[in-house]
Amino acid sequence: MGSSLLTNSSAMTALQTLRSVSAQLATTQNRISTGQRVSTASDNAAYWSIATSMRSDNAALSAVSDSLGLSAATVDTEYTALTSVIGDKESGLTKLQALLVEAKTAGIDRTKIQADITQIQQDMKLKANSATFNGINWLSTTTGTTPTSFNLVSSYSRVGGTPTIGSITVTTANYTLYSTTQTGILDTVSGSASVNTINISALTDSAADQTTLDGYIAQVTAAINSVSSAAADLGAVKNRISTNTEFVKTLMDSVDRGVGQLVDADMNAESTRLQALQTQQQLGVQALSIANQNSQSILSLFRG
Repeated sequence: MGSSLLTNSSAMTALQTLRSVSAQLATTQNRISTGQRVSTASDNAAYWSIATSMRSDNAALSAVSDSLGLSAATVDTEYTALTSVIGDKESGLTKLQALLVEAKTAGIDRTKIQADITQIQQDMKLKANSATFNGINWLSTTTGTTPTSFNLVSSYSRVGGTPTIGSITVTTANYTLYSTTQTGILDTVSGSASVNTINISALTDSAADQTTLDGYIAQVTAAINSVSSAAADLGAVKNRISTNTEFVKTLMDSVDRGVGQLVDADMNAESTRLQALQTQQQLGVQALSIANQNSQSILSLFRG
């Protein structure tokens, strides 16, 4: 084709190439600035949809992690109080049992022993009342106000469009030491008294009173077993919460990695591509400049 003043094919080709390079350069620069090769649905609708759903799942898992932390603190508070109520040779039910056995001794001053027993009873009640975290207390309950059970959120999963939330169910009655209806481990009346109301100050060395003491000792021993069982159960719940907490954190990391594999940009590749496109852009500008000079050369044909 001869030289044409109206149609500059070389400039058109150079301009088309330059537009293509500029578009690719804009895409590469966007990937570098966002760190993602799929940042909008227009980049890759399928991958963007999957990544968005997975990010939503991770937000739910983060909420589960927070809930597990709250549950762990609650369980630890109740567990600490239970083990304190069990006590040792200096406190709690263990000390109470020892005092009752001591009270079996003939001629001993049971009034003084009762003074120690009363202090232990008050101390155990105080510990149960103090076992409150975030307004929750499983050891000292109010009938009609305290829920009969608590669901501790422990997991989240989604299959298709159906979410499933797992939980650890804790039955309050299993840990109640005192209740307003006196149905707790330490305030349930057995025989003539509950562990909370045992009083030996008026007992003597008579056979009947010795039998009463035997009953109190058996009652306290049974309470120790019940409280120990409750503490052991909470210990198992603590371990389960701890295990679930680690699992959820690991699962969140796994989801993050999965999302990254779908949408994250390969910065090494993008860096190489950027340099190549910048070079192509410079060459395209130069080629367009040369092509535009062709029109100027036509003038030389008409100079006399």
